[in-house]
Amino acid sequence: MISLNGLKERIKDKKHCYTIHAQEQMALRHILNSEVIVGENAEIIEKYFDDKYSPSCLIYGVTVEGKALHVLSNSQGVIITVYEPILTKWCEDMKTRRQ
Repeated sequence: MISLNGLKERIKDKKHCYTIHAQEQMALRHILNSEVIVGENAEIIEKYFDDKYSPSCLIYGVTVEGKALHVLSNSQGVIITVYEPILTKWCEDMKTRRQ
């Protein structure tokens, strides 16, 4: 599984990429590539060791503008999807799933 520091390096060095699904969802949700920077406040909130194609993790972060984002990335630094968490599915901290 890619480490958070490893993903940050890939993004900084522009060695990451987006799936078509991620690109479509970002366009629908008006999320810019520049917002998908895994910054200092980022943290891995869920790990999926048995994900469909390769291990992946869900990363929580806040953009410079204060927008909470979830970034799903696999172990090779492929961004699978990006979205703004919503309160109907996530607790107030936007890191914990509602039961």
